[in-house]
Amino acid sequence: MPARHAPELVSAELLDLTHRLALPERDLVILAEGNTSEQLSPEAIVVKASGSSMQHATAEDFVAIEIDPLLELVRDPAADQAALTAALTAPGGDGGGAPRRASIETLVHAAVRAFAPVRFVAHTHPTAVVSLLASVHAEESFAEAVYSDEVVVLGRSLFVPYAQPGIDLARIFLERLERHVADHGEVPSLILLGNHGIVANSATADGAEAISLMAVKSARVRIAALQIGGIAGLSAAATAHYFEREDFRERRAALAGMEG
Repeated sequence: MPARHAPELVSAELLDLTHRLALPERDLVILAEGNTSEQLSPEAIVVKASGSSMQHATAEDFVAIEIDPLLELVRDPAADQAALTAALTAPGGDGGGAPRRASIETLVHAAVRAFAPVRFVAHTHPTAVVSLLASVHAEESFAEAVYSDEVVVLGRSLFVPYAQPGIDLARIFLERLERHVADHGEVPSLILLGNHGIVANSATADGAEAISLMAVKSARVRIAALQIGGIAGLSAAATAHYFEREDFRERRAALAGMEG
């Protein structure tokens, strides 16, 4: 059974991260937007359930789910949205509780773990970032870094063009992520989903939060630059040496929970 309701597996650290990302003043999510997950083992994650609020989430609002069956669905060209819905649905417990369904974006969380044992994944819809990702500048807006600390925290980000949330998004997400890992040898800290939102990946809860917040600052910087003439980014050549420096790798591990 790929999905089950297991609130006892939900850590205080995951709940705290979920609540911090949902603080209204941060403008990352509203209502039932967004979701978080934590890797339990090489085989399983626990992820927020569909329709529940990050701001008010409790351990009851998460579903434990096996990774491999979801990845098999993504890779099966015959699989459809109905098959995904069934795979994400955890039956009611022994007490006869109502079934709970993991977020429709659980496949994104599973896809990240197909390439690395990332402990925390946080998906949000920050207004500032989505403004860029819904613009004519979406694909190239984060193609180059614009300031040094952005490189430290966000590293080399990945852009994934819009696809309908669910199995369609999962397929293009997995394809683009596989290409990025082949090119750079690492899962990106930040993944930008066109017309949609962001995915922050980190070994630590603090790192997932830092990546999410730095993405918002980075979007605001870009929007301001566009308003006064355009973005003057740092070229790949200008930032390539950062990833070779020991001090860079140390800061990146400390701030983003990722190796440089």
